[in-house]
Amino acid sequence: MHSIWSTIVLSNPLRSYFIVAITILFIIALKRVISRLIGRLIFRLLGRIGAGIDRSAFLDLVVAPIGTFIVLFVSLTSIEKLHFPAGLEFDIYEVRSKTIIQSIAIIILISAFFWLLLRLVDFIALVLRTKSRKDGSFRDIQMIVFIRDFLKAILGIIGVLVILNSAFHVDVSSILASLGLAGAALALAAKESIENLIASFVIFFDKPFKSGDVLKVNNISGTVEKIGLRSTRIRTDQKTYVTVPNKQMVDSVVDNLTLRTQRKGELRLELSLSTTAEQLDTAIARIKKLLVKDNVENGNAYLNDISGTAFLVNVDYYTSPVPFDEFNAIKQRVNLDVLRLFAELGIDIAGLSTTINLAQPSPPEPDTSVR
Repeated sequence: MHSIWSTIVLSNPLRSYFIVAITILFIIALKRVISRLIGRLIFRLLGRIGAGIDRSAFLDLVVAPIGTFIVLFVSLTSIEKLHFPAGLEFDIYEVRSKTIIQSIAIIILISAFFWLLLRLVDFIALVLRTKSRKDGSFRDIQMIVFIRDFLKAILGIIGVLVILNSAFHVDVSSILASLGLAGAALALAAKESIENLIASFVIFFDKPFKSGDVLKVNNISGTVEKIGLRSTRIRTDQKTYVTVPNKQMVDSVVDNLTLRTQRKGELRLELSLSTTAEQLDTAIARIKKLLVKDNVENGNAYLNDISGTAFLVNVDYYTSPVPFDEFNAIKQRVNLDVLRLFAELGIDIAGLSTTINLAQPSPPEPDTSVR
């Protein structure tokens, strides 16, 4: 029996393979238990940050990456104790096979670790979103999403640099130094992208609008669906999808229709010149009474001007910021009420009827001159 465990297979005794296999199987079997214990410990350490957040939500985010990292770490550490088989030594473009395998293992381990960090960023973003909803600060939610995506991008870049340094032994400092030399050229080439990125920060911190707001910018009207690092996506009134660079959103005049306090309705009337002053006075007074109805907060009607063809009466009124369809219904009701009032008072709209007189030309008089 002793001789069997001491049998050398691929430069290692069977005993070593058995120990490594048992260790890996043991950690796989206890992966979920250990990862949940570590997750609870991290949740307690975060303490105040996670206040008000269900612990299960946090565990759902971190258990999988913690478990994967533990299994990979223990497995790679155990396998590292084995001697690399001499029969598997070969070169690929002057790189030893052992070095290639070690680099792949390091890449997998680092990737698992940064996966865990990305999940922690998701958890922090979840906490901030929950607090924003409780405080009623819905305008901050989009900024939280933006910062979350930005931090993930930074972590991704750091992860790549760590992999280059640890797995491929690349001098990261030289890369960063070379970036300084190429920075000017890169900045010129990506000038518009950098401007849009800076504009996105201006949007999130100045908060002129948020996702869900209805905007009018550069003859485009629609609802903001997403504010990204480079552009803002708007769903127009025609249900098309428009992408506007963030620099234009900052530099242009943006009319945030969602933040208005009232909607304005207008009615421009041209009344016939046959209308008497008493009819005009009665009509204007009656129109003012018509405007005092549901959702019409204030309004006014007045004789604006007298032209050679009509009396010009203006009707202006304001409603609460109701939905667009409801506002159109109010406008229709006001217009029909005014038409019924004119019919009741016998007032005609200018140009409603036109009289055309046809005159027969008189025959020319006979020439009575003496020749």
